[in-house]
Amino acid sequence: MLPDASVVKAFLLELQTQICDGLEVLDAEAKFVADSWTRAEGGGGTSKVLTGGAVFEQAGVNFSHVTGAAMPASATAHRPELAGRSFEAMGVSLVIHPKNPYVPTTHANVRFFIAHKEGADPVWWFGGGFDLTPYYPFEEDVLHWHRTAKDICDPFGEEVYPKYKQWCDEYFFLPHRNETRGVGGLFFDDLNQGGFDASFDFTRAVGNGFLSAYAPIVKRRQDTAYGEREREFQLYRRGRYVEFNLVYDRGTLFGLQTGGRTESILMSMPPLVRWQYAYSPEAGSPEAELYDKYLQPRDWLSVNPGGNESREPGL
Repeated sequence: MLPDASVVKAFLLELQTQICDGLEVLDAEAKFVADSWTRAEGGGGTSKVLTGGAVFEQAGVNFSHVTGAAMPASATAHRPELAGRSFEAMGVSLVIHPKNPYVPTTHANVRFFIAHKEGADPVWWFGGGFDLTPYYPFEEDVLHWHRTAKDICDPFGEEVYPKYKQWCDEYFFLPHRNETRGVGGLFFDDLNQGGFDASFDFTRAVGNGFLSAYAPIVKRRQDTAYGEREREFQLYRRGRYVEFNLVYDRGTLFGLQTGGRTESILMSMPPLVRWQYAYSPEAGSPEAELYDKYLQPRDWLSVNPGGNESREPGL
């Protein structure tokens, strides 16, 4: 079956609305502001941004649908056979930076690409996923995150979750820091096995499952008391987010190389961040626990629940 881009676009627009509505309910104070834009080379999108909320310091949920005469280098680097083809790309991408250091930052996206060439069938694929970046992790939250990811994947085959969990660990890794960006989740790309309907069904499940993975964690941690120490550590660790997105992230590179809207591409940047030369957490501290226990790939679903759920914040 040939891909139906119009059906995918309708889903993506609905998903953007669904996620924004859900985040507004969680925040209960701030609202998203929509900013629509067009791209000279073809296409456009709508960025929805919430700032200064009771729970979310900044949250951005971006929809884009762009076209171009040639695939950019970021897309053809691992698919050289696509060089010279025209393309159509659409997706929803979000990054949420909460105010409270005990609420994790998170990112999610789902996307669809079609590459065209005269006289040849289109080459198409889906991609996406979601990942979690805590500053003061709780094992209970990480287990919920991964259990939800597995529940999303299981109807599509028992091999799906382990495969895309591993891909997430490998993709969201900072080689120059020798650490993962967070505790992972799901990452998939180049998905077209089984045909359009099957691939689209899985992509929809990932997009629709995001709030089920994230909202319970927000509700558990949003009222946790914190002080200057926790806030300073949160701002320091946000620097890793900047490092990854500007140095390694293929989505950022794709947007910039295709002449996308800079404000929307860099919507993922945290509103406040700091760097500290040669920082090292104090041994035995909650900050050290992040490094010691959570920033390397791990089979979370083999973990015996209990962990640090009872740890008192800030101790």
